[in-house]
Amino acid sequence: MTANALLMGFIANVLAVPVIRPKVLETTCLGAAYAAGLTVGFWPDLQTLRRQWRENGRWTPSLSSEGRDAGYAKWNKAVGLSLGWAD
Repeated sequence: MTANALLMGFIANVLAVPVIRPKVLETTCLGAAYAAGLTVGFWPDLQTLRRQWRENGRWTPSLSSEGRDAGYAKWNKAVGLSLGWAD
């Protein structure tokens, strides 16, 4: 999912927050490895781990609040119209 630049830009616009993609996309596995490494003393502290992190992409919101509200209203209308369409 994070490899899709269009989706990352969409999420930034919908949520009105910057979206930052890390260089290592498998963060769940990396987090487990970091936790294990901290536990056994492979890494001395969290600061050491924070220095390992690298950014790979960044998207900032470019949609106005009016545009976001209008899109959300249309989405709500579409959801409402789809409810109960099939038996």
